[in-house]
Amino acid sequence: MEPKKIGIIGSGSWATAIAKIVTDNNQTINWWVRQVANIDYFTKRHHNPHYLRNTYFDVSKINFLSEVKQLVAQSDIIIIAVPSIHIEASLNGIDESMLKGKQIISAVKGVIPKHNILLHEFLKKEFNFSLEQYYTLLGPSHAEEVAAEQLSYLTFSGIDLKATELISKFFETEYINVRVNNDVIGVQYAGVAKNIYALGAGIAHGLEYGDNFLSVFIANAANEMQQLLKSIKQQEKVDLVTYDSSVYLGDLLVTCYSLHSRNRTFGNMIGKGYSVRAAELELNMVAEGYNASKCIMAINKNNQVALPIITAIYGILWEGHDPAEAFKSIENILV
Repeated sequence: MEPKKIGIIGSGSWATAIAKIVTDNNQTINWWVRQVANIDYFTKRHHNPHYLRNTYFDVSKINFLSEVKQLVAQSDIIIIAVPSIHIEASLNGIDESMLKGKQIISAVKGVIPKHNILLHEFLKKEFNFSLEQYYTLLGPSHAEEVAAEQLSYLTFSGIDLKATELISKFFETEYINVRVNNDVIGVQYAGVAKNIYALGAGIAHGLEYGDNFLSVFIANAANEMQQLLKSIKQQEKVDLVTYDSSVYLGDLLVTCYSLHSRNRTFGNMIGKGYSVRAAELELNMVAEGYNASKCIMAINKNNQVALPIITAIYGILWEGHDPAEAFKSIENILV
C-alpha cells in the first residue's frame, strides 16, 4: 500500500475500535483526543480511560493531538468518528483550504441535527468538499467485538470503487473482513434508520414482548427501511446496491439483537419506564437513534414515504406518547 498518514477524529468506543484496527494493521496514526488529561492517561497506561478499557495499544504507533487543526494538517486520510451531534463542534476552526487534497472517511451513523443532512452534505455546504474524496465506513460490527478480535465485517463505500478498495486495505486484519460498494448515500441512510429500529426493538424488549414479536417487528422494519431507501434513490437519482447485503440487512439485525447495541439498550430503558433524559444519563453515551428519529421525520416531509414504525418511535421519544399504547398500534400494522 502507498504510505498514507491516517488521522482519527474522536475518542469514543467506535473511534477506539477503529484505531485498534488500523494500528494492528501496522499503520501509524494521528489521533485527536479532545482532553489533554485523557492523552496523558492514554500515554502512560496505553488504553482509553473511558471506552474499551481492556484494549491496549502500542502507543509508539500513535501521535496524540488535542487540536483538530493539527490533525488535519498532518493527515492524508481523515476518519471522522464522533456522534453526529458533535460534528460541528469537532470541526470548529477548520476551513476549506485545510481539506484540499484530503480523503475523508465517515464513521458517523447519524444525521447532523438542526441541518437534517448527512456528513457529506455538511462537508459540501461548509467546506465545498467533493463527494469523490468522501468514503463511508459501516458495519455490521460492534466496537466491543472488534476490540475482542472477534471476526467482524466492515463495508466501505465510495464513488470510485478502485479508490475505495485501496482505502479499505488499511483496515484488513485477521479479525476484520472488508467489503466495498459505491452506494455512498444509501448506506448512510441505512445506518441512520437501523439505529431508530434498534431503539424500537429495545422498547419492545422493555415492554416484555418476546422473540416471536421481535422477529416480526424487525422483518417489517427491514421492509420499511427498504421503502425509505428506494424513495431516497429516486430523490437523489442514485443507484442502490442489493438491499440484502450485510451493510443493510446485516447491520439492522445485529443492532436490533445485540446486547452491545447502545440504541437497543436506550430503547429498553424507555420501554421499562425511564424518561428520555433519565435514559440518556444512565447510558452515558450517545444513542444515535434518538436524534435520528426526529431528523428522518423532517427529511421524509419531502418524500412522503409511509414510515409507521419510525413515526411511532418518534412519537414515544419526542411527543411523549405512551410506549405501550404506541406498540399496540404497531402490532396492528405488522404483516
